[in-house]
Amino acid sequence: MPTEVSQPAQQGDVAAATVADQLRERISRGALLPGAPLRDGALATELQVSRNTLREAVRLLVHEGLVVHQLYKGAAVKQLDVSDVHDIYNARRCFELRAVEESTYATNAALAGLATPVAQAEHAAAVERWTDVGTHSLRFHRALVALLASTRLDHFFNTIVAQLRLAFAEFPHEPAFQEQWVKRDREICDLLQSGRRDEAATMLRSYLEDSERQVVDMVRAAAAARQG
Repeated sequence: MPTEVSQPAQQGDVAAATVADQLRERISRGALLPGAPLRDGALATELQVSRNTLREAVRLLVHEGLVVHQLYKGAAVKQLDVSDVHDIYNARRCFELRAVEESTYATNAALAGLATPVAQAEHAAAVERWTDVGTHSLRFHRALVALLASTRLDHFFNTIVAQLRLAFAEFPHEPAFQEQWVKRDREICDLLQSGRRDEAATMLRSYLEDSERQVVDMVRAAAAARQG
């Protein structure tokens, strides 16, 4: 009897987690922008799930800091503040720099896989698809963390990536922001694949410092514009 009672609940949890994964991925690729409403009726119909499942998925995203509930308005994609950005970059340093340090233990396949999103970003930049450039760059940093070969860390970092994309969305002129990272991602990739971990770590620290500074300035400016 306990098994019969718990099974539907477990199935519901899996369904909600699957929907949360889908919405998180939409945020990560820039398809859901900060402030976008998440109307449970429309989304439930689109994703072919019940409203209860959709609402549970939204609750999961609220817990991850990707969605907020607005009084009288319902759920919406979160707009980040400066403290969120600092927290994101602290996490990025912990994950990504550790991945570089431990890359000596990564499999050949994992190291080779770093090049795919870098090449995709280069192609997207060549045809000026700047949202895609940002998506592929983030996938490169996912692949970087994946060198640690930890499913738990990968899942956690996926949330970090989605949060980061919300910050990127505040830039009014995306090409000016995204173009600069294409070459730097390539350099880090090439250094890692040639075993030059110390150089890769030095470059990655500089990369993250420059990126954080620009994102903080933009998020602060966007918040000021909304207030006044």
